[in-house]
Amino acid sequence: MASKIKNVYICSECGYESPKWYGKCPSCGEWNTMNEEIKDTSKQSATAKTRSFATYSKPYAISDISTEDEHRYDTGCGELNRVLGGGIVKGSLILLGGDPGIGKSTVLMQICQYLGDTLKILYISGEESKRQLKLRAIRLGVTSPNLYVMTETDVEVICEQIKNLKPDLVMIDSIQTMNLSELNSSPGSITQVRESANMLMRTAKGLDIPMFIVGHVNKEGSIAGPKVLEHIVDTVLHFEGDKQMSCRILRAVKNRYGSTNEIGVFEMTDKGLNEVANPSVMLLSGRPKNVSGTCVTCTIEGSRPILAETQGLATQSGYGNARRMVTGYDYNRLSMVLAVLEKRAGYYFSNCDTYINIVGGLRVDEPAIDLSIAMALISSLKDTPIDENAVVFGEIGLAGEIRAVSNAQMRINEAVRLGFTKIILPYHNLKGVSCDDAELIGVKNIRQAFEAVGQ
Repeated sequence: MASKIKNVYICSECGYESPKWYGKCPSCGEWNTMNEEIKDTSKQSATAKTRSFATYSKPYAISDISTEDEHRYDTGCGELNRVLGGGIVKGSLILLGGDPGIGKSTVLMQICQYLGDTLKILYISGEESKRQLKLRAIRLGVTSPNLYVMTETDVEVICEQIKNLKPDLVMIDSIQTMNLSELNSSPGSITQVRESANMLMRTAKGLDIPMFIVGHVNKEGSIAGPKVLEHIVDTVLHFEGDKQMSCRILRAVKNRYGSTNEIGVFEMTDKGLNEVANPSVMLLSGRPKNVSGTCVTCTIEGSRPILAETQGLATQSGYGNARRMVTGYDYNRLSMVLAVLEKRAGYYFSNCDTYINIVGGLRVDEPAIDLSIAMALISSLKDTPIDENAVVFGEIGLAGEIRAVSNAQMRINEAVRLGFTKIILPYHNLKGVSCDDAELIGVKNIRQAFEAVGQ
């Protein structure tokens, strides 16, 4: 009996099923939640699939599974290896997302140049022609003879070519342009993206071939398409940064083979992306001297301490409601810091427009930079410069106290390595740290901290 396929629309909020699309779900009343799904109504299809699985699949004792021949491919880029957890795992599916023009296709082409000397690579583009790919390869200096390119959007054709060519690495650019001809929906729709990713995943796992998939982002900055796309893949990498600036941050949102705390720092040039082995130096370059509203802090990204410059500006508001603008820091966290500064420390920002900026395009969510944010704001409010040789870190509590942070010794060592001689840290962190080349000042509250950072 032939399989019967039909299209249905299912609400992502309540699960209501309908044969036609509604802008508003008739069951729960939510708008724009009806997503197209493919439903198999054949009764025999499930039985056939069960028999197929029974024939080819069987359980194994975990002690009988060998991992001796397991190895990772070196990408040739230390920053990318760090984020991936040591390199590319065979058979893994890696989703790479980011804003348009951020450098997704560029970093994949550069990987091709390094791995192309020893591995056969298939680069599949649904957005560019073969001539455009060649021009980009020339600009980036990619001349590998083992790099094969193909411009195709039909996933069935792509999977067939992968089986025939048997490459060591596959790159798909991008998943939103891929489609299955048996589905009626247009490329980029939820159904097409999910089913295309499923077929690519089965191909990658079945042939044990690692695969990079480029994903577009929506206006909120998250990867476009269904959330299940991120569940299907093994690793989700996300490029961050402003296109107008040279700094790019590569962050692992999900990683089955490594940590999600590591970041990679790159600099965009006319020859492609260059890795930045020492991001602290780049982020602190051009720092103004003897100017109020700027403070240096140290944050931990994975296993690496990074010094960053925090800037604060407080100016008299010309409107009834003061403005709050944040770049690279959590807006709600800033609201909390301002409330503590007013209630516990006596610094009033209610009638001031307040602006916070983490220089270099870096986004920091760690509470350890709270004290640096507060010092930059107070410095701007009082128009008093902070000692340019000082590094400040510490978490601010709601009672106005400065709470201890983790990895204090690592932060101190990084600050000393870059030539800073005064380090303001929580008082409770003084017990477990030591330093002969810099002055360590432990503080218990915000007022003590601001007195300590003065020139």
